[in-house]
Amino acid sequence: MVRDGVVAAVGEGEYPGGLPGGVEGFDLEGRWLSPGFIDGHVHGGGGCDFMDGTPEAIVTAARLHLSHGTTTLCPTSLACGDEALFAFLDAFAEAKTLKANMPHLHGVHLEGPYFSPAQAGAQPPEHMTKPFPDHFRRVLERGRGNIVRWSSAPEVEGVLELGDECARLGILPSIAHTDADYDLIRRAMDHGYRHLTHFYSGMSMLHRKDGYRILGAVEAGYLLDGLHVELIADGVHLPPPLLRLILKCKDHGHITLITDAMRAAGMPEGPSVLGPLKGGHPVVVEDGIAKMPDRKCFAGSVATADRLVRVMVREAGLSLWEAVQLASLNPAKLLGIDGKTGSIAPGKAADLLVLDEEDIRVRQVFVDGEAAGNP
Repeated sequence: MVRDGVVAAVGEGEYPGGLPGGVEGFDLEGRWLSPGFIDGHVHGGGGCDFMDGTPEAIVTAARLHLSHGTTTLCPTSLACGDEALFAFLDAFAEAKTLKANMPHLHGVHLEGPYFSPAQAGAQPPEHMTKPFPDHFRRVLERGRGNIVRWSSAPEVEGVLELGDECARLGILPSIAHTDADYDLIRRAMDHGYRHLTHFYSGMSMLHRKDGYRILGAVEAGYLLDGLHVELIADGVHLPPPLLRLILKCKDHGHITLITDAMRAAGMPEGPSVLGPLKGGHPVVVEDGIAKMPDRKCFAGSVATADRLVRVMVREAGLSLWEAVQLASLNPAKLLGIDGKTGSIAPGKAADLLVLDEEDIRVRQVFVDGEAAGNP
């Protein structure tokens, strides 16, 4: 039962009809009722990128992901100059005030600009800087309390201090685009870092130095129980056998699913742009993923959250409820919002999905008990 946008009661049995107070029934017709998905790392969709720097771009991309079951999301930046970053932060602050047919915009995820150029990936190396205190405090001030997560590389001078500041402010510090070895990852955890951004992508792995084997960030993700990892579970960034390896070796309570989607999510395959329209990089979308024009490397995800769940069930071997937990309750816990969302329980927001069991498609979306989800 839902009342005033909140789950009031949960039970089993047939709908009795004639409930008091004008309560209306909703017949699932044999489908599954699921908590809404939570995406803590997403760059865009529906033809728009959050770095386009306008409220309209944020709303368009957010509504696209809402239609695929994401009821809470964290718009994510790229490494960029201050002008573009501040435009993004200002646009988010305006878009956050809109509620009609919108997911919850929990807060901003800053991906950069404090990264290792050696692990830049699709991030622009020319915008990677050192986080001297005057700079990151200026960014925090411009964020107006809307920054909830910050991904950085701990080997960059000043990033450990940034972790201390983020932890003090209740911001989740994450490790990303890093060449750090295992020992430095352990040290970073003493400064508040407890999460690895897009596991395996843009991070160090086992390698040799003067004949000695040196463990990297990937091995730290497996070995350090306190580290959470997030997976771009589109079946391409991490092929199914690798997904199964991660599930076999890592506690499932420390795994979340993310789309890391760029503007081409939900759009036809073909040419697109990674990052903002102005100054972004041309890419081509084919085979369910964005690639650089020379096809030598990936350029971004075009996944939606329902696709992640399908891959985890059909190709990684999880049950539906286990896959949904990785896309709902686990990210809610990671972001510290599991007291109000992430599962179907009395007192939590009625952010709900109706899913087909056979093809795991989203048939209906509710945000705070209200039907939504039309992009």
